[in-house]
Amino acid sequence: MIQTIGHRGAAALEPENTLRGFRKAIELGLDYVELDIRRCKSGELVVIHDEAVDRTTSGKGLVEDRTLQQLQKLDAGKSERIPALKEAIDLCKGKIGMIIELKEAGMEEDVVELAGNEWNGRLVISSFFHKRVKRAKELAETKRAGVKTAIINLGNPVNIVEIVKGAKADIYLTDRYYIDARTVDNLRRAGIIVAIGGGDTEKDIRSTLQLKPDMLSSDRPDLLLKVLRRK
Repeated sequence: MIQTIGHRGAAALEPENTLRGFRKAIELGLDYVELDIRRCKSGELVVIHDEAVDRTTSGKGLVEDRTLQQLQKLDAGKSERIPALKEAIDLCKGKIGMIIELKEAGMEEDVVELAGNEWNGRLVISSFFHKRVKRAKELAETKRAGVKTAIINLGNPVNIVEIVKGAKADIYLTDRYYIDARTVDNLRRAGIIVAIGGGDTEKDIRSTLQLKPDMLSSDRPDLLLKVLRRK
C-alpha cells in the first residue's frame, strides 16, 4: 500500500510548514507530514523552507538573523506563526509520521535528540546533504531512536543505488520529473524505499502512480487521497 505524505503540511490547503497545516494532514489521515527546518539566531530549530522569511511570512530578512521570539511575532498565514521544531514534534508524535528535511548542515544531532524514541521508523530525516544524512543514521543507530533517513536527489544518476547505500539511507526521495520506472525497480530490488513528489493535480498524481512508488507526496493531499480511493 502506498504511504501518503503531506508536503510542507498541506501546502496548497493551509499555510505551509505551520501547525495548522500539520493538523490538516492529521485530520486527513495521512501517513506522513513533510517539513523543512533551519536554525535561527537564538539557536533553536524552526520550521521554514526558505533562508529568508519574505515569501511565507509578513516579515523580511534572513531566518538566521532573528531569534525564535522575533520569528514567532511574524504572521505565517491565517495568523499562524513559524513553529519551533519541538512544537511540531509534540503535535505530530503518536498521530502522524514526520519527514524532517535538513535545509542546513549541522542540525542532525539536535533533530535526533529532540525526536526521542517511540517512532517505530515513522520519523525520517532527509536532506540534499548526503553526508549529513549518513551522520543522522549513525547517530540514530547509536541512540536506538527508531529513525529512518532519506536522501533527496533531483536527477537520475546511473549509480543511484550506490549513492543511497553510501549515505546509509533507507529512502530515496525525488520528484516525478527526475525518475523513471526502471530506476524505481532498481532501487526497490536493492531494498530501498522510493518516495516521489507526485504533483498537485489529479492527472499528475495518476501519472506518478504508474511509476509504482512506495510513498507519494503532494501539496494537495486531499486530491492524493481521492485518487488512491478511486484506484
